[in-house]
Amino acid sequence: MRQRGGPLSGGQSVPTVFALAIDPVGTGLVETLARPGGNLTGLSIQSSDLAGKRLDLLREVLPTLRTLGILANIGNLGSVREIDEVQAAAGVLGLDVVRLEIRRAEDIAPAFEALKSRGDALYVCVDPLVNANRSRINALALSAHLPTVHGFRGYVETGGLISYGANFTDLWRRAGDFVDKILRGTKPGDIPVEQPTKFELVINLTTAKALGLMIPESFLLRADEVFE
Repeated sequence: MRQRGGPLSGGQSVPTVFALAIDPVGTGLVETLARPGGNLTGLSIQSSDLAGKRLDLLREVLPTLRTLGILANIGNLGSVREIDEVQAAAGVLGLDVVRLEIRRAEDIAPAFEALKSRGDALYVCVDPLVNANRSRINALALSAHLPTVHGFRGYVETGGLISYGANFTDLWRRAGDFVDKILRGTKPGDIPVEQPTKFELVINLTTAKALGLMIPESFLLRADEVFE
């Protein structure tokens, strides 16, 4: 994410539309959602806002949850905000938290060692570094017998247990509408940043079976997609 005043802010002449910003206001990408200003606008996934919902879903499939590991790249301001939101939500639920803070791919394995025998499950914060290493993260989590919860379906496709978040396909489609408005003469800074309107719950039953978890039928009926 770039901060206000950076190469992509109001000083640049090229209009820019973002489709998957984690927290555009909190990370300084735009001034406000209603009036982004400069030459930037687009769509926000507001991942940190869904922390509580994800934890509720995780507790549905793991009612014995007591200690939660949270994996986040603290070199990304959006992930820092999300890990803080997750920790706050966990505190409300009375959960103990182990923060696994990474900055590079080489930090991932040592982070899991720090959680070994201490955690009951793992919350994975959305981030490009983490996304690039999601298969490895899921393999380490499964090896450690840790159910995982994620921000989008790509993690579940590669072995994660549960994801809940914005439908990225819908966001990319809506980003095209922003481009159309700009091409018709509207200034990017005058187009409000929009938030997701479609969310999806995805679960991997193969992973659940490997972890020895019985997923409630009511949960499966609410899922938008089930991988088997």
